Amino acid sequence: MPLITVNDINLYYELHGPEDKDVIVLSNGIMMSTASWFYQTAELSKHFRVLLYDCRGMWKSDHPEGAYSMELHADDLAGLLDALGIEKAHIAGISYGSEISLVFALRYPEKTQSLIVIDGVSEVPLLLKLQSLPWKIAGERNDAGLLFDTSVFLNFGEDYLERSEALLPLSRENFAKLNLSSFVKLMDSFTAYNITDQLKHIKSPTLIIVGEEDAIKGPKMAQIMVDRIPQAEYVVVPGAGHALCLDKPGPLNTLLLGFALKHSSQA
Repeated sequence: MPLITVNDINLYYELHGPEDKDVIVLSNGIMMSTASWFYQTAELSKHFRVLLYDCRGMWKSDHPEGAYSMELHADDLAGLLDALGIEKAHIAGISYGSEISLVFALRYPEKTQSLIVIDGVSEVPLLLKLQSLPWKIAGERNDAGLLFDTSVFLNFGEDYLERSEALLPLSRENFAKLNLSSFVKLMDSFTAYNITDQLKHIKSPTLIIVGEEDAIKGPKMAQIMVDRIPQAEYVVVPGAGHALCLDKPGPLNTLLLGFALKHSSQA
């Protein structure tokens, strides 16, 4: 299992694709793992060096004591890139990972070749805090089943749920593998996050992608970022829910490839 020490913790990472190509980083959503990117990895690795990793508190990386924050995650990612000898990368992420990516672009503009925000936000309004409160309660109760039951209908669009209904029991079982004490700390990191006033300082080429049917964050929250990040490009994916990488992988792969290739050093 590839682990590397960064900021006194071990981070799990994977590298896929040709070593001589630009690097694209894919940061996980809060309930995701590196395996959740399998549709993207298969396509992107034909054109890019793809870096997947678990941030602190997720899956195969360390779950250290103490509070987490988006700034700390961004510093960890910068340390991971340094440890791997990667000077600059396309920085992409979904949901929690997109918020890490936004903070990374603010803190490390010299390392950000382009920025891709998938189903993310720049702040957490009251409605979103209340909507996600049952997830934190499930984590505090160490009840993975409750976490799944209170999130699955929000994570996916109606079409995906109907197509995947037979797989839902297995997905529910997989939630039992989550470290729920760390999940609570990730939730605390998320609800404390607010960088809307800093968005004007992002100088990297930026693409904001959101699912039309994203019931967690959605187009209204995406528009806040579009209005404030200089010259940000914006795409709403029709019929897609929040977990866009699984819900509509084809359109997402096309968007990722097109934007990263447009801003590739090898274009």
